[in-house]
This record gives sequence, C-alpha cells and structure tokens, in this order.
Amino acid sequence: MTFYVYMLASRKNGTLYIGLTDNLSNRIEQHRNGMVPGFTRTHGVKTLVWFEGHESRESAFARERSMKRWKRAWKVQLIEDANPDWKDLSSRIPH
Repeated sequence: MTFYVYMLASRKNGTLYIGLTDNLSNRIEQHRNGMVPGFTRTHGVKTLVWFEGHESRESAFARERSMKRWKRAWKVQLIEDANPDWKDLSSRIPH
C-alpha cells in the first residue's frame, strides 16, 4: 500500500492545504465535492498541485508534519519545481 502526502491549492499562488491519505483519488474527489468539512471546503481548495508517495504511513506522516511547519515560500517552490503552471495533477494519480 502506498501513502500519499499531497498539496491542494485554490488557484495559482492561492491558499494551500497539505494532507495525507492512502487513497489519493478518493480523497481528492471528496475535497472537490465538498465532502471534507473544514478548511478546504471553506477556502475552496480543490486543485491537486503536488503529491508524493511513501511506503509507510509513518514516513508519510513525518513528511506531512514537517511540511506543515515549512514557510510558505518553501511550499510554493516545491510545487513550482514539479508543476510550474500549477496544473491539476489528478490525471497523474497512480492507480
């Protein structure tokens, strides 16, 4: 099983959200349909702009926690290094 750390954005250089899941396709669909109450629904954060897979829940959790402490500029740089146009990466989710 693969665990994913992911970032959603409301738009290019917009509001960011970092999350963790073991079913990325399903989780993104939940965010898009407003099924996840709280921050993402309130701020319209629905576009998958970055993700990475981990072999263990512990590794993914450590990465997520670390990234949540990062400065915004570091998060933006990570996105732009892999996805300079901030395109929706949902079609690239491995199945």
